[in-house]
Formats: sequence, structure tokens, C-alpha cells
Amino acid sequence: MLMNSKLWNRAAFVAAAPYASHFLRPEGAAEIGAGGARFCFFTSCISSPPSSSRGESSTRLSSVDTTLAVLEMDLDPLSVLRDAAAEFPPPPGKKFSYGTAGFRTDGSLLHSTVFRTGVLAALRSLKTEKVIGLMITASHNQEADNGIKVADPDGGMLTMDWEEYADIVANAGESNPLSKALEEMMNREDIHVGSSSGKVLLARDTRRSGPSLLEAARKGIEAVQGVIAEDKGILTTPQLHWMVRATNKGSVGSESDYFDTLSRAFRLLLDLGPSGVSEKGTLIVDCSNGVGAGKLTYLQETLKDLDMEIRNAGRDGEVLNYLVGADFVQKEKVLPQNFDATRDLGRRCVSIDGDADRLVYFYTGQSVNESKPVLHLLDGDKIMALFASFIADQLRSIVIVTDSAVGHETFAPLIPGYGAVKFGIVQTAYANGASTRYLQQNLGLEVVLTPTGVKYLHEKAAAYDIGIYFEANGHGTILFKESFVHWLKEDGDSLPAVEGRMAAKRLGAVSELVNQAVGDALSGILMVELILRYQGWSIEEWDTIYTDLPSRQLKVKVVDRSVITTTAAETRVKSIPELQEAIDNEVAKYEAGRAFVRPSGTEDVVRVYAEAATQELADKLAREVGLLVHQLAGGV
Repeated sequence: MLMNSKLWNRAAFVAAAPYASHFLRPEGAAEIGAGGARFCFFTSCISSPPSSSRGESSTRLSSVDTTLAVLEMDLDPLSVLRDAAAEFPPPPGKKFSYGTAGFRTDGSLLHSTVFRTGVLAALRSLKTEKVIGLMITASHNQEADNGIKVADPDGGMLTMDWEEYADIVANAGESNPLSKALEEMMNREDIHVGSSSGKVLLARDTRRSGPSLLEAARKGIEAVQGVIAEDKGILTTPQLHWMVRATNKGSVGSESDYFDTLSRAFRLLLDLGPSGVSEKGTLIVDCSNGVGAGKLTYLQETLKDLDMEIRNAGRDGEVLNYLVGADFVQKEKVLPQNFDATRDLGRRCVSIDGDADRLVYFYTGQSVNESKPVLHLLDGDKIMALFASFIADQLRSIVIVTDSAVGHETFAPLIPGYGAVKFGIVQTAYANGASTRYLQQNLGLEVVLTPTGVKYLHEKAAAYDIGIYFEANGHGTILFKESFVHWLKEDGDSLPAVEGRMAAKRLGAVSELVNQAVGDALSGILMVELILRYQGWSIEEWDTIYTDLPSRQLKVKVVDRSVITTTAAETRVKSIPELQEAIDNEVAKYEAGRAFVRPSGTEDVVRVYAEAATQELADKLAREVGLLVHQLAGGV
């Protein structure tokens, strides 16, 4: 009995069996036969082997002229997938959930999930008819962990519509449950396996579990008829996302292209900057003993104008993400290993994380109240403020509109031939209130809040002609709408003022320098260093643009976190009005007070955030709000 056409798998039996997949369903082939088996006869002249990039699991075939007889049999592709999946049984009792970071857990437990995510990525490629990415990393997690996440055709994260599929496929039982889950998904998405081709770019970070997990992912991808896996080797997460985006836009999308693009834009921005300004001292980089060390070393060799000292490069037994990295420095507010408060006093430092998609700057300075030097952290909020100020300056050089109703400059520029330029800043409720006030009151920018999660921030920022988003943890980027980039590059030279033309060129170069797919620590470092040169600022001077309000976060354990639902970008409790009223009353007692609560996405706790004029007041406000949650939301 014939299967539904979308579930056909054409098994080719040829003299050169290992190469059958390259000759399936040739254009113009003649078919004869009926019923359960059909024959396809065609002549194929192979003048060159199938191409294979570095690390790609393809086999090269010597040049040969041959007549191939292909027997097409009614083999259900789901049976092929089921047989391939049998090599990677799911760990018993383990449930996986695909979130912003993809799937993450102990690397030894991930092989089944990685295989299945490879299948998912292959099907996504067939659905979109585009190249998809698959990155094996656990970012800032400990060395023993690993993870996998999918990059969509635009280089961004997997669309939220498919996250449910990822969960279903990852958690399906062996054999029939997995087949059923895949069949239902293919039917719903109208995916025709065997009728088109696809490609998935694979990469990993430096974790020891990476090679075996990458092999599992490759087998998952290539278990789907017509889809090939291209191994891009060891990359940062942002590099892979950049390559996926570039490839789908028609570029080669190689690692060398990535570095060439960043280097070219950096040099152009240097040339377009003020003369006689150089960087103030060597930048010291904490590479978290991860993949970023080698990539930054290459950049340093390429860009002679960039003076960096690289530490925590993962040599001599140094452990990935252990007492190092952006997450450690930002959360613990202490120096990473191999840094010394006295020896490095006043020096400009930056930490990136294990897969180089986050960055935070820091320095140590003397304090009047402390006998020892203290750490000063410049997190994602302050990086975003620096970026926003620079972009605003460039837009001022092009056009400016003053809104007297609010008493400060606001950006609503109208450009002839383009129209209104929308420039906006996107934050979550966890952004420090001082940063929000600086962006709104000092820079006059539109600031909007989204729920917690990069996927929400990115989506909102992409709606602007220029949208900037960052989380305090150092993950963020600047997004440019393609129509605006086109205007900058094609029509920017027609602006009447010289400074306006220069500003248009600078913004065009920034759109090349800053990763348009995801947050990227490498391009972020280059951007920060450029702006500091433009401004002639030291890191201490940058730090003074505003002073963070003290804050405190804590968790309250509850019977059921789902009793709390929120609104207004998670800043207001919707489900328990008396709780929100009580929080409002408490906040009103504190100078510069602000507080909100939200349910955890992973455990039965409610997260509390509070800030106030002093640390003592912030701590007290957090405790009082926590007590209110305990009393009114079922605390245990």
C-alpha cells in the first residue's frame, strides 16, 4: 500500500550505493512500473565529486560516467528515522524543555535530544527552503553541561511556533511515539520529505562532549531524506548565527567572511572618526576559558589598531566558566580568576562568556569608604546606554526634531525619500531604573519593555528602523531595518551637510560591524572600543554617565507558581489584585522605589526584584514584597 506522498522515501540501489542520495529523483528521469515498486532509469555523467566543506560529512566520488538504475521502493521515511534514532535512546525519567537557550543539561544525557533536534532542524530546512543552523553549546554553564539550539533562516532563534515541536520530539518515547510525533508535525506543516533538499550548518564550542554530540546531530540531520549537514567546526554561537543569515542572503557565509566584515567595518569607522584620538591603554579580556579566546586572538592579529591582553584562554588546565566569564562577574560582582584588584587598578577590562554571546566591562578603583580597591561593573544596561548615545549623535547630525511637550529632544526624523525613522530602545523590567531614566530623560529616546527573554527583546527591536536591546547580563545588539540600511548606503551621500553624510556612512558601517542576528561579544567589544575612542573617554568617564540604583533579587517558594500571572511586561500582577495593590503601597514608602514579582519559568518560586535609593532600602523593600507574596500567593 502506497504511503501519503509527503512521507515517501526513495531508496536508491545503485552500483555506487554510498552516493545514492546525490542521484535521487533526477530531473527528466523516466519512470515505469506501477503498484508497490517503480523503476527509474537515467544516465548520469559525473564530472566532479559532490562538494565538501571543511568538516562536512560528505564523501568525494571519483569522476565516472555510468548508467544508473534506481529502484524506488515504498519505504516510509519515518521508519528510516526510527531506525536511526534507535542508536540514541532517550535517558529514562528525563524531561526536556526548549527555551531561549535551547535544550541544556549534563552533556552525557543529551545524545538522544541532540539527534532529535537534528531531525527537527532538517525538517525546518525543508519547510522554509532555507539553510538552518544548529549550535552545540551550553554558553555560560559549567563544563560538564552542554546544549543545542536552532538558528532560523534569518540567523535569529528558532521561531516560537516551533518550540512546542521541539519539546514534543525531544520527549517522545522510542519507536512508535517518536514516529507519530514526527508524522503529525510533518502533516501539520505540510512538509514533503524526499521532494526537496535542505541544509543545516553545524558548529560547537570547546566542551569535551562536543564532538560526540555533533556526530549525533549530524546523524539526525542526515536521517531526513534530502538534507545534508555541513560541519563548520568550532565557532562562537554568534558566528554560526551570522553565517546562517549571510548564507541565506546569498553570501558565502564563511568564518573568514565574518572576520573580514567585522574588520572592514571597524577600520572604516576608525577612518570616519575624529583625528588624533587613540585608545586609552590596553584592553584586558577575560575569555572565560572558552571558544572566544582563539577568535579574539585572530582578530587581534588582523586589527593592529586593537590593543588587547587576553586572559583565561583555556590553556594549562583552566576550566571553562569556572570562576571566570561574563555571567560570573555580572552575577557575583567579583573579579575573575587571574585578575588582581591592585595590579589591574583602573585598567579597562571586559569579560565574555563561554560561547562569546555576552560581554560586561569592569574596572577596579579606590573607594573613600573602602581600604581595598572595589569592582565597578558596566553591565548590559550601561553598554546599551553607550551605544544609544552614539547612535543618537549620528541621527542628530542627519536631522533632529524637538518635542517641546516633553521638554527634551525626541527622535522623529523625517528623511526625504525615506520617511520617518523610528529609533527605539528595548529593555526588560530587570533593567536598572537609572538606565531607563538616562535613556528617556537625558537622550530623549523611546524606551519600551518586553517580558523577560531575548526572543521578546529581539522581536520588538526588529520593528524599529534602528532598535537596540540589551539585558543586564550583557546579551544584546543593535538591529537595523534593511530598508534603512539601503537608504544609508545609497542615498546618505545626498545629504546637504558634510557631517550628515559622514554620520550616514558611520551608521552604515555600524550595521556591518554589529551582528544583526544575535548578541555577539566580539562585535560588541569592537563597538565599545570605537565609541570610547570617538568620545575620548576612559572607562571611568563612561561609568559616570549615570549611577545605578541599588537593587536586590530574591525568590519566594510557593505551592503553585501558576497562581501568579502578570501583565505590562511582567511588571504588574494580574491574577491577584490585592497583591499588586499591596506592592504598590509598599513601594510608595521608599525613595526611588520600584518592585515587581513574576513566577519562575522552571520551578515553583516567585521571583522578586526591588530597587531603591540605597542598598539598605532596596534590601528592605525586597524582603517586604517577598513577605507579601508569601502571605497572598501561597508561600511555603
